[in-house]
Amino acid sequence: MKIVVAIKQVPARDSLLKVNPSGTWIEDADLAYEINEPDAYALEAGLQLKEKQGGEVVVLCAGPERAGQTIREALAKGADRAIHIETADQGVTDPLALGRILAKALEGEQPDLVLTGLQSDDLGFGQTGVIMAELMGLPHGTLIMNIEPEPGGIRVKRELEDGWFQHVDMPLPALLTIQSGGNKLRYATLMGIKKAKSKETRTVEAAAANGSSAITLERVHIPEKQKHTEMLKGSPAEIAAQVVEKLRSEVRVI
Repeated sequence: MKIVVAIKQVPARDSLLKVNPSGTWIEDADLAYEINEPDAYALEAGLQLKEKQGGEVVVLCAGPERAGQTIREALAKGADRAIHIETADQGVTDPLALGRILAKALEGEQPDLVLTGLQSDDLGFGQTGVIMAELMGLPHGTLIMNIEPEPGGIRVKRELEDGWFQHVDMPLPALLTIQSGGNKLRYATLMGIKKAKSKETRTVEAAAANGSSAITLERVHIPEKQKHTEMLKGSPAEIAAQVVEKLRSEVRVI
């Protein structure tokens, strides 16, 4: 089974983020980077399937040169080879353009299964995986918690609302977007880190993927923090009624 896992490099979760002077993105000169968390779970799901079914796991990543660090981490965890689509430092912010770039890079691969994270930790569109499925003509499933091989296809467990789950039988090839928390993530071993140095990473220019962006990110703003104090007057019953009304109409928590 050939499994392709699309991963993304994002700023580390504990990073102190600042808007750059032009206001178009965050200041990234001194940031630390890591693999997008949902993509790490997609990688783990792919590696576990490989252990059950055999075959290979191919990592697919679109990003600047620094994304090579995240690719090497995926190879150290057990992926067999990688495809790196080099983009500008800010990367591609339009999920349609990114989906086109990723899908084109896979034209010669013919994977049995494509896995992506549910969404990215930085932009959070949650659209790239399903766009890829449409462009590649593949059936897809979202919010996947578990994958089990079956004769002629796979059986997946989807997370629904209020603690409910759905089990779906799917044919192959297919594309799945993986929910975080479905598996326990593995660490790269010392032997895995050594082996990663000799594994193939094929570099593809982003321009060759013919990705045109329909969305332009013009300005980024820091969320404003506001404090407001209001004194409520009246009897205890009247004050309680006012509090309930504010929680319902203004705060919207009830």
